[in-house]
Amino acid sequence: MNEAKTTTNRKKKAPAKEVAKPKEIIEEVTVVKGSSIIVPEIESNIPKNVDTNQYITVRNGHHGVLVYTSNRTGENYRWDDYGDEQEMQLRELRDAKNSSKKMFLNNWFLFDKEDDWVIDYLGVRNYYKNAIGYGEFDAIFQKSPDELKAMIAEMSEGQKNAVCHRAKQLIFDGEIDSRKCIAALEEALNVELSD
Repeated sequence: MNEAKTTTNRKKKAPAKEVAKPKEIIEEVTVVKGSSIIVPEIESNIPKNVDTNQYITVRNGHHGVLVYTSNRTGENYRWDDYGDEQEMQLRELRDAKNSSKKMFLNNWFLFDKEDDWVIDYLGVRNYYKNAIGYGEFDAIFQKSPDELKAMIAEMSEGQKNAVCHRAKQLIFDGEIDSRKCIAALEEALNVELSD
């Protein structure tokens, strides 16, 4: 894998507080005429004191070159291949959500597990609910044909394109040789992967 070309060298700051896993809290809510119901409330995994100047590692979720240009500063961020990293300020990611929503819709910006809280902070969790993380990507090709089709059906268009690209590489290298798997991929992606 090629190294990412970095436009800046900055140190990454950790979140202000340790991120706790979401907990379910039961809260009683009073409804009309004295009756009450129990409503589960999910506690957020967003740290309480967030420094928007901190740097977050953003991975390329696109197979190929990905370029993002800041509307605020004009700075260019470039990733040369899938999985390459760039450090971006949290405030820049917040701006990107407003100016380049496709980076999130297509899962072209991927985050490592320790930065998963950023997805909630930015309010883009619904775009990532079926996303496959960088370290887990090749594992999907070990699934049964039916599981593979079901997973791909739920993915964003950006991740479907990434699966298609990676599948072609693995078929060419002989790492995917099951006819059933290849047929399932072709059906789910609506492309021809083998000759």
